[in-house]
Amino acid sequence: MAARYLCTHDYTILARNYRTPFGEVDLIAQKDGVLVYVEVKYRSSNDYGDPLEAVDRRKQRQICKVANYHYAGYAAGQEMDCRFDVIGIYGDGSIRHIPNAFYFQR
Repeated sequence: MAARYLCTHDYTILARNYRTPFGEVDLIAQKDGVLVYVEVKYRSSNDYGDPLEAVDRRKQRQICKVANYHYAGYAAGQEMDCRFDVIGIYGDGSIRHIPNAFYFQR
């Protein structure tokens, strides 16, 4: 559902469920020459909070490690911008996309 949403907004999906020794990221996409690392969270209800709140500092650091690993192999020898987005999918089927949801952390 999130990948389909991104495709309808002119993103190219490069990888799904990309796994590394440091963890995984749900989607890696590209748009306008920018690599976009996307974490997707689903909640059938808000009983346990908004899905977007589930991407805490620890998860952000882990996604940054995964992105660093991917970027080193994918963009070797070239300069590419990258960013970190979060997509929340709600029980009613609605989607909320937050571009630049957080910044690279070491």
